[in-house]
Amino acid sequence: MGISVVIPAYNEEKYIDKVLEVVVQVPVLQEIIVVNDGSTDHTAEVVKRYPVKLINLPENMGKGGAMLKGAQEAQGEYILFLDADLVGLKTEHIDTLLSSGYQELDMVVGIFDSGRIRTDLAQVVAPFLSGQRIVKKEHLFKINNLHVSRFGVEIALTKYAAQNNLKVKEVVLENLTHVMKEEKLGLVKGLAARMKMYWEIAKNATHG
Repeated sequence: MGISVVIPAYNEEKYIDKVLEVVVQVPVLQEIIVVNDGSTDHTAEVVKRYPVKLINLPENMGKGGAMLKGAQEAQGEYILFLDADLVGLKTEHIDTLLSSGYQELDMVVGIFDSGRIRTDLAQVVAPFLSGQRIVKKEHLFKINNLHVSRFGVEIALTKYAAQNNLKVKEVVLENLTHVMKEEKLGLVKGLAARMKMYWEIAKNATHG
């Protein structure tokens, strides 16, 4: 009934440090796996400072592919997925997810609440698309094209859960959010990346 943490990361050298320094403080986790998804910055060097397993992908596979690769390497029966760019993460947030009774469920979804006013539109419109979730590992290998779903991975998981009547529970993660793309890349590039992300989400919402 062990639980593994999988953190997909693409060019997150500025932010993953704050996530890992919290996650390694939670002793009940079976293992922590970071999937460095073809990063071109120093993400791998930052991760190596921590007692975690690092998987380096030679090319960027996208979020879905990185998550699936991490799951394939994980030993736990359940996978706790966390984003690498979370802002305000505390051990209490992880405790909230772990105290959800996930052992009797198929999936637990962590919903952002009051992280900050200027939050991601995707979280406002569709909070159930959160990347913070616990998933029973066996389900991940039954979802069609999960490895190519990129930013649509959360909606692919949500659709699979609905179509297969999985036991799903939502929990609130107060005062937690993540870095917006405009903050990472600048206004123009960030907005373009956001539009691409929304397109990938919409594509997965209408297919599969």
